Amino acid sequence: MARVEDRAHRLRGDALEQALNERRPRNRAGLVHHSDRGSQYVSIHHTERLARAGIEPSVGSVGDSYNTALAESINGVYKGEVIHRRGPWRSLEAAEFATLE
Repeated sequence: MARVEDRAHRLRGDALEQALNERRPRNRAGLVHHSDRGSQYVSIHHTERLARAGIEPSVGSVGDSYNTALAESINGVYKGEVIHRRGPWRSLEAAEFATLE
């Protein structure tokens, strides 16, 4: 069982590192990592890594699935109505302007 947990721990860490390296946020001030209250996301190691990266951790309230469901619903509508329907996009800036319309 420990090997599975170790692999899962590494996978989460690798995913965070990949996101930081791929996205390369210029200004991490105000950047928030939101997750559920899974033990992996409130672990000391994960929390310390977020702090080193200048990212504020955020977790949903216990027993409240609505905050995540609402965000996922809004993202789904946004992608369906704007991103997929009106793309492909020439640039990130073009997609951002379309979002403002």
